[in-house]
Amino acid sequence: MLSRHLTASAIAIGLVFGAGLFARAGAEQIAVGNYGIAANGMPYAVAMAKGYFKEEGADVTGIISSQGGGTSLRNMMTGGVAYGEVNPGVIAVAIQQGADIKIVSDNVLTVAEFVWAVKLDSPIQSIKDFKGKKIGYTNPRSTSQALAILLLQAAGYKPDDAELVKTGGFGEGVAALDIGLIDVAPMAEPVWSKFKSKYRAVAIATEVLPPLDNVVGVTTGAAAATRGDFIRAVIRARRRAVAFMYANPDEAGDIVAKAYDLDQAVARSAVRNLVSANTQGVPYWGSGQIHLEGMKRMVEVQKMVGAITGEIDVMKMIDTRFLPDDIKALK
Repeated sequence: MLSRHLTASAIAIGLVFGAGLFARAGAEQIAVGNYGIAANGMPYAVAMAKGYFKEEGADVTGIISSQGGGTSLRNMMTGGVAYGEVNPGVIAVAIQQGADIKIVSDNVLTVAEFVWAVKLDSPIQSIKDFKGKKIGYTNPRSTSQALAILLLQAAGYKPDDAELVKTGGFGEGVAALDIGLIDVAPMAEPVWSKFKSKYRAVAIATEVLPPLDNVVGVTTGAAAATRGDFIRAVIRARRRAVAFMYANPDEAGDIVAKAYDLDQAVARSAVRNLVSANTQGVPYWGSGQIHLEGMKRMVEVQKMVGAITGEIDVMKMIDTRFLPDDIKALK
């Protein structure tokens, strides 16, 4: 996702209201954080275009997008939506605050969409050159802030060995890099594919960071009790879409270009980059099977920036009963 800002105040208001209200039958929507903007939601565009939802028995006619996982989760719970997609840290905070929700699928298994880029004439060549530099991140307690700290640690530095600069968004980060307010900007697909000819990547997430579970599928307790067939159908349809994307990246890119209003070349580049991404043997888009260690890592990473506080039992957040039998086992 392009924005995953996990503030307790942003999630607390309204989370537990409307959890029992959802469409009982017929056409309905799912809620996907940053759909139409960030790479996480691209499989849903493919599933819609290819008719996989209806073929699997879920008459999904629309996708509710939002800026950030907290907003997406509120939309889901207050709007009666049976399936949503958000960052696992959002779920951890919401459960701590009393929300009746569960993770039902593991959808984006790494942060492979991220690169950290500099101007073409920059003297910075690698993360070893980050000391004393200004490194951009989107917003406080965001994934990009946490990852910037991880990069500094990977280079052998402390967080205060560089200046972390809030830019407010990835597009704003590109602008800040252009005018010299920062030395290094994080760019996530499809932003990187759009600007890669203008900048130079000095750190690529797949090469310097471990698998960090990035986005999960979730449902409410009420929907889990009564909408099991729909949830299973959505998971199956998304799984088919992911398989299609790996087998047909250019055609998938063309579908994404229309759904995301992107230049065709940019969309194709983004999809190709992500289907070829491999982080210690883990792909970017997953089938839905739970990757427990990556999920635990992401929770710990988000604790570093204060997005999550207290102890989290990740296993208690997970419900695997809606996954196909061949991917029910945890990895």
